[in-house]
Amino acid sequence: MSDERPDSTPSSEPSNEASPEAKYWYAVQVASGCEKKVKQNLEQRLQTLDVADRIIQIEIPQTPTVKLRKDGSRLTGEEKVFPGYVLVRMILDDETWQVVKNTPNVINFVGAEQKRRYGRGRGHVNPVPLGASEVERIFRVTKEQEPVVKIDMATGDKIKVLSGPFKDFDGEVIEVSPERSKLKALLSIFGRDTPVELEFTQVRKEN
Repeated sequence: MSDERPDSTPSSEPSNEASPEAKYWYAVQVASGCEKKVKQNLEQRLQTLDVADRIIQIEIPQTPTVKLRKDGSRLTGEEKVFPGYVLVRMILDDETWQVVKNTPNVINFVGAEQKRRYGRGRGHVNPVPLGASEVERIFRVTKEQEPVVKIDMATGDKIKVLSGPFKDFDGEVIEVSPERSKLKALLSIFGRDTPVELEFTQVRKEN
């Protein structure tokens, strides 16, 4: 284990209305797909190692999603805003740094890398707290974001229209717009292929 330790004094200034160090949030890079596991392990460790007064909050920013199944039913869920990262509100000192850094599946804090004086390879990373405005923006997005509708559909897929004026028409997808929850498909209308915009909820993917 390296003998290098972080600077216990955060490098950015706290917001005026915030109480000093307890308001600092740090981004922690973790192994892909292990965000929830890291959060659970860290929550257990901070109690066991008696640092709950300094590691105050652990969050995985997420936004709501609605996935449309092939049968037309909806499956609600959540999608990570920053896959591979966990946010930790903490007072950074030698002990809390060790607790977070040595949690299984934690890669490192996000911060300023200090280059090695000799040799090659990555140097020590000095954790840098997130800015107050950045933290506010992240959590505002998670609270205000409308559910994103997701659908397993791509250009070239065959579909059947389930509702609306083109109900029971068959077609082929030519464009998918996830951000608008819509797609365009070529439908045969009066013997001609005609592009029609449809809601995700109006169609079903065919085999």
